Amino acid sequence: MSRLLRCGVAGVWLGLLAACTPVAVRDASQDVAQCAAPPFGATTLYLRGSLNAWAALDEYAFQYRCDAYYLNVDAQGGQDFKLADAGWSEATTFGAAVGTDGRLAAKVGFRPARGSDPGGTGNLRFTFGGEHTLRLAIEDGVAEVQVGPKSFDDPNVRIVSDPLALSVRFDSRDPTHKSPFGAVVPGTPLDYALTASPGIQAVTLVIESRRLEGNQEVLEYQPVQRLPMQRTRSAGVDRWTAQYRFDAIGVYGYWFELDIGGERYVWQNNRDAVYWTRERGSGGAGAIDFLPAKQANIRRYRQTVYAADFAVPEWAPDLVYYYIFPDRFRNGDRSNDPTPGRSRFHDGTVEFHANWNDKPFLSGTGDGSDERYSNDFFGGDLAGIIDKLDYIRDLGANALYITPMFRAASNHKYDTADYTHIDPGFGSDEDFTRLTAEAARRGIRVIPDTSLNHTGIDSLYFDRHGNFPGIGAFEQGQIRADSAYASWYSFDPANPKQPFRGWSGSRDLPELDKSSADFRRFAYGPGGVMQQWLDRGAAGWRMDVAPWVPDDFWREWRTAVKAHRADALTVAETWFDASKYLLGDMFDSTMNYIFRNALLDYAAGGDARRFSANIELMRENYPPQAFNALMNLLSTHDSARSLHVLGDHGAASAAAEIALARQRFLLAVLFQMTFPGSPAVFYGDEVGVTGGDDPFNRVTYPWADLGGKPDQAMLGEFKRLIALRNEHAVLRRGSLSAPIHLDEHVVVQLRRLGDQVAIVAVNNAAAEQRVSLTLPDDLAAGEWTDALSGVKAVATGRELGVTVPALSGAVLIRR
Repeated sequence: MSRLLRCGVAGVWLGLLAACTPVAVRDASQDVAQCAAPPFGATTLYLRGSLNAWAALDEYAFQYRCDAYYLNVDAQGGQDFKLADAGWSEATTFGAAVGTDGRLAAKVGFRPARGSDPGGTGNLRFTFGGEHTLRLAIEDGVAEVQVGPKSFDDPNVRIVSDPLALSVRFDSRDPTHKSPFGAVVPGTPLDYALTASPGIQAVTLVIESRRLEGNQEVLEYQPVQRLPMQRTRSAGVDRWTAQYRFDAIGVYGYWFELDIGGERYVWQNNRDAVYWTRERGSGGAGAIDFLPAKQANIRRYRQTVYAADFAVPEWAPDLVYYYIFPDRFRNGDRSNDPTPGRSRFHDGTVEFHANWNDKPFLSGTGDGSDERYSNDFFGGDLAGIIDKLDYIRDLGANALYITPMFRAASNHKYDTADYTHIDPGFGSDEDFTRLTAEAARRGIRVIPDTSLNHTGIDSLYFDRHGNFPGIGAFEQGQIRADSAYASWYSFDPANPKQPFRGWSGSRDLPELDKSSADFRRFAYGPGGVMQQWLDRGAAGWRMDVAPWVPDDFWREWRTAVKAHRADALTVAETWFDASKYLLGDMFDSTMNYIFRNALLDYAAGGDARRFSANIELMRENYPPQAFNALMNLLSTHDSARSLHVLGDHGAASAAAEIALARQRFLLAVLFQMTFPGSPAVFYGDEVGVTGGDDPFNRVTYPWADLGGKPDQAMLGEFKRLIALRNEHAVLRRGSLSAPIHLDEHVVVQLRRLGDQVAIVAVNNAAAEQRVSLTLPDDLAAGEWTDALSGVKAVATGRELGVTVPALSGAVLIRR
C-alpha cells in the first residue's frame, strides 16, 4: 500500500512520526478544591495506536479525574499512537505536528497538535516497559500530554485477592491443559483442562464464534456453546475438564467462567499486546479476573479451525524473497524513462531525478519538488531487474516479490490505470514475459503485486482527468452511467464535493465496488487479469490491502486462481493476526508484520520474552502449512528501513551508532534466516541501505557503477546467512517447538527434520551469555558444531552448555 494511510483509519494520516513541544510538568497529585468539569463534556477519549490496531476500545478509554484525563496502560516496546475520540473528531484528536519527531520522554510534558491544526497530526511514540499512566490536561485551551510510571489509581479496577481464585491455572500451549496444540481441522476432539485448589463451585467452558471484518473495524463474538466442566481430584489439586469438536472452519474464541465463593470470575487470555492487532492476548498462560459487566471486554483465547484440504505450494517453505520497488532498483533501459512535460501525472506532469543517488522528493519540505506526492521517478524498470538477476541469484534468493508493475500514474503503481499492461516506464508486456523466463532459468520465481480494492483516479476505468480513450466511470469529473465501468464504482450524486469513496479517505484512489459481478469477471474470471499474468509466467500473487476486500471476494478469487494454476502462491497484505485469512479458503500466506515488529523490537534490546510471546502466538494460531510459508519481513516499502529503526540515520548518526545498528540488524537477519517461513530481503538492505518512513525507505539501490557505496561487508554477511539457510533443510522445513531456553536476552529454539537437528540461539545483550540447555532424551550425549563459528560442543548426558555471542547467535548442527 502507499504512504497515504498506513494504519487504515479513514481520513487520518498516520505516516510520518511527529513531535510535540516540551512544556513544564505539573505534579500528578490532585487538589479536589480545584476540580473542573471535563473540557470535552461527555466525549470519551481513547488511546488509539499500534498496540490496539487504532481502535477505540473500552480498555483504552481515558477517565477524567478533577483536572485531567488519565489512563493506565500495560504495554511493552515502541508504540505509535494518538489520543482521540471514537470518531477521530478534529477538535479531540491529539497527535503531533506533522513533519517532526513525535517521541515522548518519560515524565516530560509535551504540547500536542490537534486534528484541527493545519496539516492535521502525525503520530506520537513512546517506548513502554510495563505499566504506565498517560495524562492529558487542557489548560486555557492548551493541551499537555505526559507519560510516566503508573501513578493513577483507577477506582473502576477490582483486584483479585481470593487465594482460591489465584490458584487457577490454564496455559493454551501446555498439552496438559489443552490438546492437541494449535490450529486444527474440523472434527478434531479438543481436550481442555483447568487446574485449581479445591473449593471452586463450578467451571464453564464458553465457546464462541468470531466475526472480524474490514481492517478490524468489526470485531464481535457470538455464543456457540457453554460446556460445564467435570471435576476430578488428585494430590490435593482439582482438575476441571471438557472436550469440544469444532464442526466448521473459522476463528473461534473461548474462555472459562468460574463460580468461587459467591463471585463470578473469568479465566481469560493474558494482557499482552500483539502488534497491530485489536485483540489483546498472546495465548499461553492467561489471567484470572472478575467477570466484566460487558462480555465484549473479555480477552478471548482464539482457536483456528482450518480446512482439511488446505495446501500451499510445496516449494513455498524454501523461498528466499528478494523484494523490489521497481522504480528504485535499477535503470536498465533509459529509452523508457518518464519525461517531465511529456509523461502525464493526473492533470500535471512527472518529476525525474537525473542523479540516481538523489533522495526521493517529499512535497512540502522545501526540497525543490512540486506539491504532488509520488510523481518523482528515477527510471528503474524491468530491464534493470533482468540485468541483475545473476546478482539476485548469487545473493541466494530464489523468488522475486515485485511491487505493482501495471500501468499507473504514480511511482508506487498502487493507483492502477490499466491492469492488462505493464507501465511504459517499466517496459512492455513482453519484458515481463522475458523477466519470468530469465528468472526461471536461474531457479527464481516471480510474485507480482496489485490491488483489487481500488484503482487510480487517473485510469482507463475512472478517468478523472480525461487522459484515456473511451468513457471512464468518472470521465473528466462527471459520473457516467454509460461507461462500461460504471458498475465498478459506487457514486453519490448528492455529494458533489466527494461523489465517490476513496480508499481510506484518499481522493486519488477510488474504491472498487467488489460486489460488481462485471468487475469480478474482469479480475479473476476466465481470461481475466489473474489468469493473464499467470500465463505470462507469474508464480502467484501478492494482494494489496486484503482486509478492505470482502471475504466472499477472496474465496471466489482463490478458487479461480487455484483452478487455473494449482501451485500458484497466494499472499495477503495484512498487518495484524491474519488467522482468518489462512483457513484454506482465501490465502496461503501473508506479509508477516507481527514478525517484523517483534523481531526489530527484540534486536533493539527489547525483552526476549515479549518477542517470544508474539512468535508463539503465530505458531499457535496459524495452520502449520501457512506458518511455514509466511513472508517474514524486516524492511518494507510501507515502513522505515530496519537499519533506520535500529539507529542508523545516515549522516545524522555517529559512527558508533551506525556500527551498533548494523550489528543489531545482522542479529535480526540471523534469526530471520533460521526461522520457519520465507524470509524477504528488501532491495538494498543487504548492502546497508537505510531510510525513514515513506518516501525515504524507497531510496535507490546504491550501485557502485552509478556512484553509490554498497556495504560489501554487510553483503558478505547476508550471503553467508542465506547460504546457511539454503544448505540446511532443517532450517527451512524443520519443526519448531516452544523455546528450550528463554530469558530476558536469549531465545533458544530446537528445529527437527527427520534425523536432522539444529539448535538456534540468539542473544540481544551487549555481552555474551552462557546458557545451559536440557535436551530431549534422544539427543543426549551428542556432538554439535556451530555453523557460524565452527566451535564444537558436546552434551554431557542431556545437558549442553552454549555460549551465545553478544548481539549475535549460534546455529548448532548435530553431527
